[in-house]
Amino acid sequence: MNAENKLKLWEDYSKKRTAELQEKIIIEYAGLVKLVAGRLSMYLGYNVEYDDLVGYGTFGLIDAVDKFDFSKGVKFETYASLRIRGAILDQIRKMDWIPRSIRQKQRKIDVAYQSLEIKYGRAVSDEEIAGELDITVDEFETWQNQTKITNIISLDEFIEQGTESKVEQTLTAEFDQPERIYEKQELKELLVKTLDTLTEKEKRVIILYYYEELTLKEISGILEVSESRISQLHTKALQKMRVKLGTNIELFTSY
Repeated sequence: MNAENKLKLWEDYSKKRTAELQEKIIIEYAGLVKLVAGRLSMYLGYNVEYDDLVGYGTFGLIDAVDKFDFSKGVKFETYASLRIRGAILDQIRKMDWIPRSIRQKQRKIDVAYQSLEIKYGRAVSDEEIAGELDITVDEFETWQNQTKITNIISLDEFIEQGTESKVEQTLTAEFDQPERIYEKQELKELLVKTLDTLTEKEKRVIILYYYEELTLKEISGILEVSESRISQLHTKALQKMRVKLGTNIELFTSY
């Protein structure tokens, strides 16, 4: 459906909110749910089935269609993406299946990165991190796969405030407050410095994923490695970046 037809659909729905028109809108934007679920699945790994994420996100899409105010001139895709993301994270939080041991491993990894980078004044290797943690490199890779979920779920401010309030706050900041523009520019400058701490492959994954907005499969094709390897590189990069960015990592992963 082209932009003109979408506009007409929204105009009709704003005048007469029938179940038939609502269903047409939901079908039209179903791909948005898959897109958001796909991006979140990179963090969640095999802990949650992709189809389950799509299911959780669909409830967010339905909620977005129901509450969207066409007259405000806000782009629906932006509004819906936040609600879809929020619905998925709310459900993940309610499941509360992240073991304490996984959270402890994430803290140990963060401390190890901070300690060694202060000690050596440079980016450190997996081998050095594994040595600091007194585990093998294979064990460290296992830890990374286990803890990738915490890179997003541990963003407490996002999930603690819940879907409703966070969506409204984000939309208000995005469209109404000039401070948001300055904040994003400041974050971009910080990101440039942070990228220097990554290996070349890690840097390319971050740039292709967040700036070029390519999928995991597309990135694997460009770098000619498996999707699981891309996921590992992404996880390693985020772990390094969260040490450097601190609380700003939330802003990064929410864009």
